[in-house]
Amino acid sequence: MTATETATPELLPLGQDGVLVRFSRTASGAATGAVIAFAADLRDDLPDGAVEIVPSLTSVLVRFDPGAIARPALVQLLDRRARARDWLAAPLPTPPRRWNVPATFGGEAGPQLAEFASLAGLSETRAVQEATEADLRVLAIGFTAGLPYLGLLPAHWDVARQAELTPQVPAGTVAAAVRQLVIFPADSPTGWRRIGRTAFRPFLPSRAEPFLLRAGDALRLVPVSASEMAALEDADGIGGATCEVLS
Repeated sequence: MTATETATPELLPLGQDGVLVRFSRTASGAATGAVIAFAADLRDDLPDGAVEIVPSLTSVLVRFDPGAIARPALVQLLDRRARARDWLAAPLPTPPRRWNVPATFGGEAGPQLAEFASLAGLSETRAVQEATEADLRVLAIGFTAGLPYLGLLPAHWDVARQAELTPQVPAGTVAAAVRQLVIFPADSPTGWRRIGRTAFRPFLPSRAEPFLLRAGDALRLVPVSASEMAALEDADGIGGATCEVLS
């Protein structure tokens, strides 16, 4: 356990209808395991009055109905659940689903791959290899509708964000920073470095199922060429991705 991880999770009020269960102040493998395991445990046995479970990188937000349960009562319930086991030592639970998402790297698709690889102390080839061999998890979804934070990658991927924003990157951009990857569902500004691209759109409002990914899903990026990527563009934004239901 590091100095930023807590043996007993912190329970903090958040807004009018939220309780935050925080396992660490910085992202780590242990915090990832704790968040995913604790969120899965809560979903399997939803506390009385809870209406939504929202995992992030280091904490789990529990939203509740104030008309059904008072905050102190929910805090008491959550505290018992948080103390029931050492969540920081919990193994990652089996992901509910596993996605395989084709992606291309470098060149026009990822013009900052060389810069990022250099900062991480890697060759471009090695950076792509590590990105595509990693068993990524959807750690959180946020910033913009449907945007997944994927990780955690090895410690040398802990490269800071850029000092200034890139005004806009195109939909499908795969960007890297702080041991994570993100896939942009739509054109967006970002401080993360653009290393690749996919035809997969995690969120598309016109689709029958607008949001494809859920926190806890496993995801593997499958390397393809730029020409193969062009052939994967489709109106539904699936982009050649496949999904296997595991649990």
